[in-house]
Amino acid sequence: MKLEREFYSRDTKEVARGILGKVLVHKTEEGTLKGKIVEVEAYLGLDDPGAIGFRRVRNIPQALLMPAGFTFVYFTYGNHWMLNINAKTGKLGAVLIRALEPLEGIEIMKRKRGISDTGNLTNGPGKLTKAFGIDKRHNGLDLTKDRLFIEDSSRERVEVVKSTRIGLSKGKSKMLRFYIKNNRFVSKSK
Repeated sequence: MKLEREFYSRDTKEVARGILGKVLVHKTEEGTLKGKIVEVEAYLGLDDPGAIGFRRVRNIPQALLMPAGFTFVYFTYGNHWMLNINAKTGKLGAVLIRALEPLEGIEIMKRKRGISDTGNLTNGPGKLTKAFGIDKRHNGLDLTKDRLFIEDSSRERVEVVKSTRIGLSKGKSKMLRFYIKNNRFVSKSK
């Protein structure tokens, strides 16, 4: 069952923790791609030195201002697309999807990445967007529609680990990275 807007319309940290174990679905012309969300980071907008909204108070990207449950996809390091999900109740917030466990459409993902190693396919935010074919065309999409969405998984219980975020120069000490303990598709363990 597809997640509804109410799921995303909560505290950003709650959404980040709650989204672990859910399944990202992308319906493409080549086929349907699915991956279990195993690692995320929360960004708290204007109050968070690590967030784009903090650095660009006067020039916040339009997609980040959209309602909860819309995508915010941006290009970073001149090389990678980053998939974020707007999550908030009255303040700017987003959840970066950092890693997925591939479930369906794995051969399509391998072709898009140009690799054969499933273990290295979607274990990082740039890797997963490339494997899923996500780029600027997916910025500002409503995740409650039928092309790109997140569905509730079985009631599998996951053990969540909390740590500091990765790859930031500011706000890196905040404990806003969440991942499923012992999942081999997590990008890095601390």
